[in-house]
This record gives sequence, C-alpha cells and structure tokens, in this order.
Amino acid sequence: MKITQVIPLLVIDVQKAFHDPSWGERNNPMCETNIARLIHVWEQLNQPIIYVQHISTQTNSLFHFQKEGHVFQDFIEPREQDWIVTKSVNSAFIGTDLQKILEEQRAESVVVTGLTTNHCVETTTRMAGNLGFNPILVSDATATFDRQLLSGQWIPAEVIHNVTLANLNEEFAKIQTTEEVILMMNEQEVRSL
Repeated sequence: MKITQVIPLLVIDVQKAFHDPSWGERNNPMCETNIARLIHVWEQLNQPIIYVQHISTQTNSLFHFQKEGHVFQDFIEPREQDWIVTKSVNSAFIGTDLQKILEEQRAESVVVTGLTTNHCVETTTRMAGNLGFNPILVSDATATFDRQLLSGQWIPAEVIHNVTLANLNEEFAKIQTTEEVILMMNEQEVRSL
C-alpha cells in the first residue's frame, strides 16, 4: 500500500521550553496527543515527516542551545529518514532548507502542526501558502498561550487560537481537524491501491 501523492507532515517547535510555567495558561491540552497520532499515521504510511526545532543563541531564551528547553518533547523521536530543520526565527523557511526539501519531495501539500498557533505555526503556514505548498493546518494539533494587550487586558489562548485559524482559513491554508486529516490520508491510501 503506497500513497502516490507526497504530503509531508510538518511538526513545528514541539520542544520542552513550552513546558515552562512562564508561558502562562494554554489552550488545547490534547495538542501533543493529536500530533503523536498524526506522526504514527505518517510513519505507517511511510510519508515524509519534517521536525522543526527552534534554537536560540540568546542566553536568556528558553530555547537557548545550551538549555534543556531546546530539546524536543519526549514523545518526539525522529527516525533516520525524517528531517530535522533548525531555525532561529519564526518562519521555518528562513535560513533553512525547508523549501528545498518540500520541492525535492514534490510536495503538492503540507500538513502543519506544532507550537504556537499565532507565532511560528502561523508564520510558517503563511509562507507555505505564499510559496504554493497548499498547507493544511491541523486546528487541534496546535496550541497557544494567553497574551496581554498593550492596554493590560488579557486575551484567552482559545480566542487567540481561533482568531489565528480564522485569519489563515482559505486565504493561506485549509483548516482541518486531526480526524479529518487522518481520514484524508486513509482515503488517499485506498485510492492508490
């Protein structure tokens, strides 16, 4: 059983730094579980997986290369054939080989997951859309944290998450759930038999 269309899975910044309590309240506690489910499906279907890792040279950053925070969360175990793309800015396309990898794979689409919805996930998704990679952003396989407005008012993470998805929907990406993406991949496999 082989899928004829290459659809890479992009797993962005699923790192231990996001366990630090300084981030505050987060939405979608099932984010990592859903990412793990998608990774399992991609491995079973022998589809490409690209892990993005944020590495900072700033000593005060939780993602500093000498701190535990830059390490992937424990459930992330890249295989030998997977790619690890390291970045130091929000977009996984800037200063990396991500575009080249996707082009070499002849990816007609890319499925995007990771942390956080309104930062690196959003920035990478926008660029993927602009570059013609037809991103599918998995709504329940990403999450974010509460943010404070300049006025001092706090905006709940779930509101930020949903507004970000609404901004991206149909202009930069197609928004789907984990279940919808798994169904899509299974249907793709059936069509390729």
